[in-house]
Amino acid sequence: MSGVRVLVGTRKGAFILTSDAKRQKWEVSGPHFAGWEIYHLKGSPVDPNRIYASQSSGWFGQLMQRSDDGGKTWTPVGNKFGYEGIPGTHQWYDGTQHPWEFKRVWHLEPSLTDPDTVYAGVEDAALFRSTDAGQTWHELAGLRAVKGNLWQPGAGGMCLHTIILDRHNPNRIFVAISAAGAFRTDDGGVTWLPINKGLKSPYELPDTTAEVGHCVHNLAMHPSRPDVLFMQKHWDVMRSDDAGGMWHEVSGNLPSDFGFPISVHAHEPNTVYVVPIKSDSEHFVPEGKLRVYRSRTGGNEWEALTNGLPQQDCYVNVLRDAMAVDSLDSCGIYFGTSGGQVYASADSGDTWAPIVRDLPAVVSVEVQTLP
Repeated sequence: MSGVRVLVGTRKGAFILTSDAKRQKWEVSGPHFAGWEIYHLKGSPVDPNRIYASQSSGWFGQLMQRSDDGGKTWTPVGNKFGYEGIPGTHQWYDGTQHPWEFKRVWHLEPSLTDPDTVYAGVEDAALFRSTDAGQTWHELAGLRAVKGNLWQPGAGGMCLHTIILDRHNPNRIFVAISAAGAFRTDDGGVTWLPINKGLKSPYELPDTTAEVGHCVHNLAMHPSRPDVLFMQKHWDVMRSDDAGGMWHEVSGNLPSDFGFPISVHAHEPNTVYVVPIKSDSEHFVPEGKLRVYRSRTGGNEWEALTNGLPQQDCYVNVLRDAMAVDSLDSCGIYFGTSGGQVYASADSGDTWAPIVRDLPAVVSVEVQTLP
């Protein structure tokens, strides 16, 4: 029988949650790397036993880990992330120029076809690739050539936090950066295009024609429709039907269009999920109610999914990498909160139940559908 493995990164370690296809009873393994911040861990879609993890600490810095047995054991791998050539400078909070400095890996994206190839999005924002299972890392420096001197940190730093690979076109990659915007390559990462037309950031970026500078929080795409992208921006939920050539707003009737994660149903390309957050200064759910919102129309029309979620006195946040979907016949949706809860729905969001309640604050959630 098939099953699922949910990979959870927290402020104090990683946890691995495993169940069969019914997704009713769960085994919990962890904490792995206890005491370390695990910004992200993700499994290879080619080899489910291969998992990559990014761990970091204010005391000991950044470390990369790889598992070849589904998370039972881990091996440290290459940890040298060197910017190509002379790194140069980017814009700082006060508008002055600031040198590019590597801090940590925010996001890992294993190749769709090769378990030894994996991409890493880092802070200060850049994209790296390894083709030897994480032993060595090389920057795809063409990205920072796209007006990198104008990129500026968001509140959480200047991080490349989203990487989307296109299974129909191996040369196409989408990335998103806070606070620089979204970008696309069609030649495997040699050259890049800013894809931010139609985005509006009137307070942070009054220039409506600016090609870079928007604070994009997350991107999502259904594999069957690689030209249709969904975006959770600093404010606004957006959609593009031409691979980022132009964006239009689909926030519709959401109680707040601020948020961090956005996901697409595994089998319904027009079904989208978001978790509205009250505001950019109050990072918790509105009205003390934890609600996932689902649109079955590709945006604009949203319904609150609340069955099994706390609807009073709840003031948690859900971060950008903390929501994921599985690909079982009845699509499962998973998300983790700043309060340490990980919720699962085995029926596309109609009903929810906690897998665990008392983990450290959850930073990321990924899921593997197991054979």
